[in-house]
Parts: sequence; structure tokens; C-alpha cells
Amino acid sequence: MAAEFGAKVGIAEEIHLGGTCVNVGCVPKKLFVYGSHFAEEFADAAAYGWGVEKTHFDWTLLRDNKNKEITRLNGIYERLLQDSNVEIFSAHATFLDHHSLTLNSTRVSAEKILIATGSTPFVPPIPGSEHVVTSNDMFYLDRLPERLTVVGGGYIAVEFAGIMNGLGVQTTLVYRGSTFLRGFDQDIRHIIARELKEKGIRLQFNTTITKIEKCRTGLALLSETGATIETDLVLYATGRKPHVQNLGLENTEIQMSAIGAVEVDDSYQTTVPNVFALGDVIDRAQLTPVAIAEGMAFAQRQFNHQQGVVDYSAIPTCVFCQPNIGTVGPTEEEARDTYSQIEIFESSFKPMKHTMTRRNETTYMKLIVDTTTDKLISAHMVGPEAGEIIQGFAVAITAGATKADIDRTIAIHPTTAEEFVTMRDPKSN
Repeated sequence: MAAEFGAKVGIAEEIHLGGTCVNVGCVPKKLFVYGSHFAEEFADAAAYGWGVEKTHFDWTLLRDNKNKEITRLNGIYERLLQDSNVEIFSAHATFLDHHSLTLNSTRVSAEKILIATGSTPFVPPIPGSEHVVTSNDMFYLDRLPERLTVVGGGYIAVEFAGIMNGLGVQTTLVYRGSTFLRGFDQDIRHIIARELKEKGIRLQFNTTITKIEKCRTGLALLSETGATIETDLVLYATGRKPHVQNLGLENTEIQMSAIGAVEVDDSYQTTVPNVFALGDVIDRAQLTPVAIAEGMAFAQRQFNHQQGVVDYSAIPTCVFCQPNIGTVGPTEEEARDTYSQIEIFESSFKPMKHTMTRRNETTYMKLIVDTTTDKLISAHMVGPEAGEIIQGFAVAITAGATKADIDRTIAIHPTTAEEFVTMRDPKSN
């Protein structure tokens, strides 16, 4: 966008174009989610008259087909940059001073420099941490383990637990808290815990791992209570940290936050006037669409004389666990703390597809309304294609829709989404 506004632009990328999401994040992860869900589809097919007695899964074929698709996307990003006359440097960039970078052995100077280096998986420094893998590694495994232990409780931990379980791996999810997905609505958290357990994932909450050792049968995770978990592979999904290593920031006056993120103001300017930063490296909201919105705002402000602004108040998001989570707006707990009076509308039911199967999977929906204005402030959902449905409610909330607007919207029948526009009676407090 900066180039299209007339700026002379160069971009330095040492590995693959497209960032975390395209290469080792949400795109390949969702492809794996699709692949892992076929086991349930085959099982459910019998209720609809299909005989699928013999099935076979080939991990290397899924992995390699995923690699081909990511390579295709890398090429698209390269062509987009080339078509915009952006000069591409296949190199690691390091600051020499406030206006100069070294790209391998080349020195480049620029009027403005933008840091958009993203984030990288964080593994706590416990004894034996060298034996674990991160989410980056999971996309390129030579073979699937028979047993996998996932340590963590966020998006990545829950999603990979579902993927590996669906692909036939005996999966255990270990989390130090009482239940995973901290920051999500409590009802959503409890429902997903129940659903994952129903699907065969072994959940161990209130468990802190203190050491990992090699053992006769693979790896052993030792907890602070002295309990041991034996496994073949350990995935640590314990968060991500801003990727600022080896950037030469010590050669600048750029200030960092206590958690190691680049500090910026509302225009994404660092403490050095000509250096800017955005995306995961500033650790506001580690979501690809947020980074894209920040990039567009930056380009508008710096090169198109517009006041580019990002609204962080109602960011929709989806967790591609099975079933999916879709959410926009504050949790019920946050809403009660923020608004003087709210109403909760909710519905829980077996989706139509499973009325003919033996699966007990639950779909859950919740709307939160500010009763003083009748405005819709939140929508939360657990169920198939939750992200697709919640995207529309993100538009409604951003536009200031009221509960009355939702109520007079005609439903599409029979769909899961229609339940959102037919909820009339608020939940009792």
C-alpha cells in the first residue's frame, strides 16, 4: 500500500514471504484441521446411508500437499510485491543506526523504517526443554507420534490437540490453570473442555511441568506434584514472544516494554521518530487481520495524508478447535464489570446434522446486550463454522446494531445461524 501511495519501498525477509500466518500459523493449521476432521465425517456418514468401511490416512501426503499450497501462497505474495514495484531483499535485516540497515553484506538506508518481524514461540527454560517441539515444528514432522502431550492452554495448544487427536494420535493436553483459553467467556471455556474430553483428548488441568527427561519408552514429563506423563512427543504451546532477536536494536534508541515488545504510540511510531513498528512485535493483539489493519493505517497516515486509525474495541476472533469457537466483544464477566446493566441471551442445542448421528456434540450461542442502549455488545459461539457466523455479527456490532435490529431480522431456515436471530428471552441472573 505504501508503494501504491508513491513511496519507494524495500522489504527484507530472510525465510518466506507471508509471515507467521501463511507459513507456520493459521493457514496451514486450518488445512490440518480440515484433514483431521475427516475421521468424524467418515464415522457420521453411515447415518446418511454411506458405507465407508475402509479408510487410510497418509500423514506425509497431507503434510506435502500443505507444503505445496504454502509455496503457492508465497509466490502470490512475491508477485503482489513485485507488481507494486517493491524491492525484495532475501536477507536478515539488522539496524546499524536510525536510518541504516545491513541486509547480509549490503547496507541500505531509508527515510522511514518499519519493524514488522512478528513473534516467535516461547518455551520456558525448564530442565529438558531441548526435547520439546514448538508449533513451527509441528507443520513439518517426518511422522506422527503414537502419543503426544501438548503443554499450554491457548489457541495453539487447543487447536493442535484437536488436530492430532483427529488424526489418530493419543493426545494429552496439560495446562497449569483450572481450565484453558484464559480470556475467553467462561461458558465457552467449560463447553469446549467438555467437548474435547468427549472426543477423547485427555485433559490435565492444574498441572505444572517442572522437568522433561528421556526414558525407555520415549519422554517423561515430571510435574510439581511428582506425577509423570510418558509420551513420544512434547509440544510446548505456552505463548509467543515478540521477535526482536538479532535486529541490532542496541544500535538505536528504540525502547522496549517489560515483556520485550517494541513500544509505539498511537501512530505506531517508536521512541525514534523515523522508526515504526506494528503487528505481533508490539504485542497488542496477536492476530493477522489486526496486523493488516495496522499496516493499512500506517500506510495511510505516512504516505496518503490520511488519519489511519485501528479500532481495537471489537476484534472478532476464532479458535479452530473442534468444534470451533467464534467470538466478538467482551466476555460476560468483562461486560458485567463494564456496563451498568446487561442482558444475556443464550441457546444450547444439538446441531441438525447430528440429529441423525450418534454424536453428542453441542452447539452453544450467546448474545450480550447493553440494556441502557439496547446495543449488541458481544456474540459468542461454539459450533461448526463459528468463525463464518461470527464475522457477520462483528459487522453488526461495529455498525452499532441493537437487539431490536437482531429480533426483526428474518431467519434463514434451517440453519445454525438462525438461532442468533430467534433468541427472545434473556437468561435469568
